[in-house]
Amino acid sequence: MVSKDLWAGVGSALAFLAGLITLAVNQVRIKLFINKITASFSSTVQITIPEYTANRFERNELFIAIEAYISDRCTDRARKLKAELGSDEQEPHLFVDDEQEIIDTFKGATLCWYAYTEQPRSSVVVQTPGDEERRFYRVAFHRSFRDKVKHSYLPHVLEAGRTVIANNRQRRLFTNNPDGETYWSHVAFQHPATFDTLAMDPMEKQAIINDLNAFRKGKHYYDKVGKAWKRGYLLFGPPGTGKSTMIAAISNYLEYDIYDLELTAVNNNIELRKLFIETKGKSIIVIEDIDCSVDFTGKRGDKKFGGESDNMKKERKQDADGTKLTLSGMLNFIDGLWSACGGERIIIFTTNHKDKLDPALIRPGRMDKHIEMSYCRFEAFKVLANNYLDITITAHHFFELFTEIGKLLHEVDMSPAEVAGYLMRAEEEYAGARLKGLVEALKTRKGNAPMDKATAKEEIVHTDVGGSRSYIKADKREEE
Repeated sequence: MVSKDLWAGVGSALAFLAGLITLAVNQVRIKLFINKITASFSSTVQITIPEYTANRFERNELFIAIEAYISDRCTDRARKLKAELGSDEQEPHLFVDDEQEIIDTFKGATLCWYAYTEQPRSSVVVQTPGDEERRFYRVAFHRSFRDKVKHSYLPHVLEAGRTVIANNRQRRLFTNNPDGETYWSHVAFQHPATFDTLAMDPMEKQAIINDLNAFRKGKHYYDKVGKAWKRGYLLFGPPGTGKSTMIAAISNYLEYDIYDLELTAVNNNIELRKLFIETKGKSIIVIEDIDCSVDFTGKRGDKKFGGESDNMKKERKQDADGTKLTLSGMLNFIDGLWSACGGERIIIFTTNHKDKLDPALIRPGRMDKHIEMSYCRFEAFKVLANNYLDITITAHHFFELFTEIGKLLHEVDMSPAEVAGYLMRAEEEYAGARLKGLVEALKTRKGNAPMDKATAKEEIVHTDVGGSRSYIKADKREEE
């Protein structure tokens, strides 16, 4: 009797479950039928953009760009806003909140944006980022604008949104973690250096700016010639000549993040490759003092002339074992197959001793542009004088001091950092006192310099207020 009741209960449960399934299927069919009937009478097309991609772990780049685009274009018209602290950490940025309709226009088309949020249907204890809450953007427009929206409007929104994000975001300075759970950690990058304040010859400075502009706009060109969208810069010169300041100025000019790669914390080539993969586009990967970080100074030899050197044999074994970071691994990092992952990256090496580096490391295609950061000469001094003392060469009451400094700087090697140290003044000190202190320091250094060096560098005989310089050498005179 009990057995019959049990089976009867099971049968009722199964019948009830079958009824639910049938009802659910019928509801789906009914919903599809209603949508089909509605679509036949409606002239509106809708596109939905979810916050997360299909795998639920990565945010949809188009969604992020749309959010930035709408907030930039429509905050004046929206009724509900939300605020977040901006990159300057002083003034908040406003964003359009969810659950409201935003109207946009594009080349004669009217588009209605709507942002909304859905809670997950299942009560799963362990949730992925996409399950916590599901946010969407939906854009509706007349069906006659379908092609215009697909081929023109959405690409326009993506590009404009990326620009807004780049302008508003706080740039970051990354460093690699030797034992951390993540490959990179970061802090806010707030270095104030710019090309305007960089002590360097104006013509050389402009050449670098032109090169950076060509790189930033060169995606289609790099695709056309079949090269990865990256560029290498080698900054070389004595200490204190502004190599780190140049990197900061490049970052501020391009608005790129900086990844400061500490090679001594990288155990092997595989780890180096993982670090590179974790970097993002619009970034600068920096290895400072590369000649001191890891032993990349040994020449590897040439197979065409005498076969493999001992260094090459040792390196090949280490590459096979995967036990050490090698020059071969570094070369693959710069321009191997893995270097093409992502795009819009600049790789910068700095060194005090260019001649110690293996030529394979700094050849064109790896380090495309070599920039010498030299001792302070008169053109660089004029920038420093303006930065630190707010005076220019046209200040006639400093005519004699400027003339004397111009002569001395072409006879004496002094780094821009040292010159800046003499120009850095206390509030109560007069600019002329700082300039006189620099003159005395230059004279002292000139007096202590070896005779042959002083003779070799004795070139400038006059520097006028207008900036023209007359050079005199042992065998000829040339005007500049």
